[in-house]
Amino acid sequence: MTEITTEHWWIALAVTTAAGLATGFGSLLVFASKKPNARLLAFGLAFAGGAMVYVSLAEILNKSIASFTLAYGDKLGFTWGTLSFLAGVLLIVAVDHLVPNPHERLEVDDPYFRDHNRDYIKRVGLLTALAITAHNFPEGLATFFATLGNPGVGMPLAFAIAIHNIPEGIAIAVPVYFATNNKLYAFAACLLSGLAEPVGALIGYAVLRPFLSDAVFGAVFGIIAGVMVFLALDELLPAAKRYAKGHETVYGLVTGMAALAISLVLFKW
Repeated sequence: MTEITTEHWWIALAVTTAAGLATGFGSLLVFASKKPNARLLAFGLAFAGGAMVYVSLAEILNKSIASFTLAYGDKLGFTWGTLSFLAGVLLIVAVDHLVPNPHERLEVDDPYFRDHNRDYIKRVGLLTALAITAHNFPEGLATFFATLGNPGVGMPLAFAIAIHNIPEGIAIAVPVYFATNNKLYAFAACLLSGLAEPVGALIGYAVLRPFLSDAVFGAVFGIIAGVMVFLALDELLPAAKRYAKGHETVYGLVTGMAALAISLVLFKW
């Protein structure tokens, strides 16, 4: 198991926090424009999805298998890595079932928001913020441990999650801003939701720290890979397709994969 230094810990926390705070950037887009650029949003979401799928399957899952192999040997290492990946998928499916992530529509001129009274919209904003916050906890844990194990893997993953967090910020800011007409409230709601990522990372690390070993790292990395792949396929790519006008989804997907592939190659030089 790689020795974890204080420097590694602070880098991982800083990267996780930066990815979470990208939620606040989404609120700034709401304030700056009446309607986000749908085609650019589609490309960005697909880019993040491609990046997350690639880094999860090409690097994080392999790190899981490698860690389990150090603990149990080649045959059991591959088996436990695969099972951990599937466990991650089942975990995020359960979270998604218990707390659905409600950002189906992101346009600020959506009549769903415009035609309802302010109290109802405020309640929608609160529920949206709570749901997205719940989803941010496992994302923060994933970013933190990926960066802790290898910054060359964690930082590209954090970049992909940051892109993913921008439309989540829009989803929170739209109802809060329209209900309160207060930019500060909307921005604060987005930031608080984004801060769930470093909080989730710290809680997860505190719980797992006494038990850290090759096997535990293997389990964490496998679960992270499963969670990230599910998020990309269930949230990012369908959302990108909704906002696409042409081939933005596939272009964003392959560009995201290529960008991650090139960054990982360069990191190994």
